[in-house]
Amino acid sequence: MANNGRDYEEFVARLQQTLIDSEDYLKQKNITIERNKKIIDNCGIDREFDLYWECEFGGILYKTIIECKDYASSVTIDKIDALIGKIRDIPDIKPVFATKTGYQSGAETKAKQHKIDLLIVREQNDDDWMDSEGNHLIKIIEINMHILSPAIITNFQPLIDKDWMEQNTDIDLSKPLHFKANNNEIFIEDKVRGERYSLLDLSNKLGNYSQNQYGKMDYTEEFDNAYINYGSVSYKLRAYKVEYEIYPPSTETVSINFGEKLIGVIEYLMAGKKTAVFEDSIIKDWKK
Repeated sequence: MANNGRDYEEFVARLQQTLIDSEDYLKQKNITIERNKKIIDNCGIDREFDLYWECEFGGILYKTIIECKDYASSVTIDKIDALIGKIRDIPDIKPVFATKTGYQSGAETKAKQHKIDLLIVREQNDDDWMDSEGNHLIKIIEINMHILSPAIITNFQPLIDKDWMEQNTDIDLSKPLHFKANNNEIFIEDKVRGERYSLLDLSNKLGNYSQNQYGKMDYTEEFDNAYINYGSVSYKLRAYKVEYEIYPPSTETVSINFGEKLIGVIEYLMAGKKTAVFEDSIIKDWKK
C-alpha cells in the first residue's frame, strides 16, 4: 500500500495537540488542530496545509501551519522552496516543517533564512535512552513487592474480672457475655502500658509475635489493670486468649516500562532542543 502520509499527519497532530493541552494558558483557549486546512491567499488561490491552528493573544491572532512529510530520506531544498511559495501571499502566518528523517544542509539554510521552523517528529529509538556520555537512561523499572498478610483472628476469648463485674455492674454472670461489634469497634485499654488498641490493631500486632512462623497459632496475654470496651460499655479485663492464622507472604513483581508510555519525540532543529511526549507528561529539554 502506498504511503499517503495521513498516518504521519495524525501522529504529528497528536503530539502537537498534547503539547498544546499541557500548557495551562493554551488549554484555556480550547485550541484545536485542524487537518487539511484551506486558506485563500492574497491572489484568491486556495492553499491547503496539513495542519493548522490559531490562537489570539492580546488582541492579535497568531496562525501556525505545519507541513508533514513522511519521507524515507532527508528533506531537500526544493521542498522548502515549495513551502515558501505556498505561504508567500498569505500574510501573518508561522510556517513549520515536520519530517521523520531530517533535512539536507541546503534545506536547513533556506528554512532559516525564511524563518521556517524545522522539526523532526518521530517515534522513539534506542538513542533516546542514552545520555550525552553514552550511559543508559532508566527505561524499565521492576519492583519486587513482598506482601505480608495480617493475622486473621479466628477466635477471641476475653477473661473478664468477675469480682469487678459483681461490684460495678448488675449483669447476670451465669449467662455468657456477647460483644456484637466489628473488630475495629472493640478496644483493649491497658492502663499500665498506656496502650489502647482495637482487635483490628491486634491482628497486625500478632504478626510480630509469630516470629516469621505461619499457620494456625494462639496467643495469651494477661493484664494487671486493663479494660475491654466498645461504645460506652467497658469491663475490666484480666486476660485474653486469641486463636489466629497467618498466611505465608506472597511476592509480586510490578514492571513499569517508560518506553511504552513514550508517544513520540520532537526535535527542534533551530533551537537545538528535544521534547519527549509521554502519555501522562511532557519532558522538555529531554536528556539535556
